[in-house]
Amino acid sequence: MRSVDASVRVLLRTWLRPGAVTAAQGLLIALLSLTTHVALFVLSLAALVLIPAFGVGFALFPVVTAGVRVCAGLHRRLAGWGGVGMATPYLPAPAGAQFGTWRRFRWVVADPATWRDLAWLLPGAVTGAVCLAAFALPLYGLEGLVGVPLVLHTVDVWYGYGPFWPVDNLVEALLCFPLGALLLAVGVAAGRWLVWLHVTFAGFFLPPTRSAELALRVRQLTVTRAETVDAQAAELRRIERDLHDGAQARLVALSMSIGLAEQLVRDDPEAVRRLLAEARESSGQALAELRGLVRGIHPPVLAERGLPGAVRALALAVPLPVDVTVDLPGRPAAPVESAAYFAVAEALANVGKHSGATRAWVQLRHAGGRLSVVVGDDGRGGAEAAAGGGLAGTGRRLAAFDGTMTVTSPVGGPTVISMELPCELSSPRTSPSSGTG
Repeated sequence: MRSVDASVRVLLRTWLRPGAVTAAQGLLIALLSLTTHVALFVLSLAALVLIPAFGVGFALFPVVTAGVRVCAGLHRRLAGWGGVGMATPYLPAPAGAQFGTWRRFRWVVADPATWRDLAWLLPGAVTGAVCLAAFALPLYGLEGLVGVPLVLHTVDVWYGYGPFWPVDNLVEALLCFPLGALLLAVGVAAGRWLVWLHVTFAGFFLPPTRSAELALRVRQLTVTRAETVDAQAAELRRIERDLHDGAQARLVALSMSIGLAEQLVRDDPEAVRRLLAEARESSGQALAELRGLVRGIHPPVLAERGLPGAVRALALAVPLPVDVTVDLPGRPAAPVESAAYFAVAEALANVGKHSGATRAWVQLRHAGGRLSVVVGDDGRGGAEAAAGGGLAGTGRRLAAFDGTMTVTSPVGGPTVISMELPCELSSPRTSPSSGTG
């Protein structure tokens, strides 16, 4: 009995479930292709023809191509269901490229992806329509397999299935079962091939070209550089403000106390002792503030103990158990190490303040030339990298090193923040280990 159950589970996992996904994918591709492709192609041609007609096409063509891009984007997403990733190919829009402006029209017309999308519409409609068979064939097979012809025959309803048209005796009704199973198997196999054919054909039109990838990369680096410069300027202003309002003010008070003590040293020794005590207290507070400021710039524990030790120190400061797992056969470069440290610090601070979690975990590992950092908790979830928030700042900090951050936090939890930074490690200093903070 167990072997039968295991066989059924294997059948569901390796055949029926992927077949159902392919059937749904084929149905959606066919519906999208049949309902939008021809209409968008006709509208695009009409917009181009109307360009000389009082400039109507100048405003209409970018609007129509926006719809074409939405349609192409849906096809890219459906291709992703089959494991074929297609990046967005469009060149970044220039400033002031609003709808109805000449700049918008010029940007759309100059983008090669616009014309590849338009060239894709009609042939994509044909291959997309064929994908309907990926849904129809398995459905027709299920119809025979579940015994619809037999049920209808027993209640004396005229019915036809496959070559049996009509099903007019019990033998033909029973033969619908193996025929349905055969059609289901053929439909699932053919459906995968048809969807693959459509996605492969779309791959000649919808992904970005090399020049588009380079342009998008340049735009991303430009934005990242600007954000990094802004972040550094803000950090310098914060340091200046902290020095002015904190350590500088205390050092001024210290200087005044020492000056008064010099004046009273002969006449009022008791007042001098009080002033010197105040000066000692002010110097201690100024020193503590300077140490805190230095820790905010580059923590000494990071330089002394490396990223694993610094992260464990952060874990000890969180008011709940934090499991720290490390697999780093060396040390990243200091700037990358610092970025990873502050990213973990921000994530753990959020865990302690907002998550309502009972436990958390941090994983550090290096593989494939990338430092992977994962911070998770079993709290209430709902975390997001909102603009102006700490996680958004962490994303900007990582982007300066071409890093990425992904926040997965459904309502009810768990929350998992995954970060990656491209880097190489220095000579091995840290062996794989794990611990609990």
